[in-house]
Amino acid sequence: VLSFIIFICYIASLAASFMMAPLLEFLLALFLFFAYASKLNEKFKGLYWPLTDFLRCVTAAIIYFAISIAAVSKYNDGASKAAGVFGFIATIVYAIDFYITFNDLVTFLKQGSSDSPEGRKSEDENSDSDSD
Repeated sequence: VLSFIIFICYIASLAASFMMAPLLEFLLALFLFFAYASKLNEKFKGLYWPLTDFLRCVTAAIIYFAISIAAVSKYNDGASKAAGVFGFIATIVYAIDFYITFNDLVTFLKQGSSDSPEGRKSEDENSDSDSD
C-alpha cells in the first residue's frame, strides 16, 4: 500500500521520473503476496522464496532511500516532498522487513548446515569403502 501511495505522489509531482521504482516495487510485492496466498511457493520448490523476498527488501530499501533524498532535496512542490517523506517511511518499513527476513534466512541456513555434515559423513564412509 505504501508503494502505491508513493507511486501516486510521484505521478502528481514534478519528480514524475521517479514513479517507475515505486510502481515496480508495488507490482513485485503484489506478485509475492499472491504467490504466498495461492501457495505457489509450495508448488515451485526450486526457487527459495524467502531469499527472493530478502533481495526485494534490500533493493527496495536502498532505492527508496536514494530517490527520497533526490525528491526532497531537488524538487520544491508538495507532492514531491510528500513522496520523499513516504519514501523515507518505506525505507524504514523495508529495512524492518529485511531484518525479519534475514533472521528467517539465517535460521533456514543453520538447519541446512546441521543436516549437511550427516550427509557428508555417509558420503565419506562410502568413498572410504570404495577405496579399500
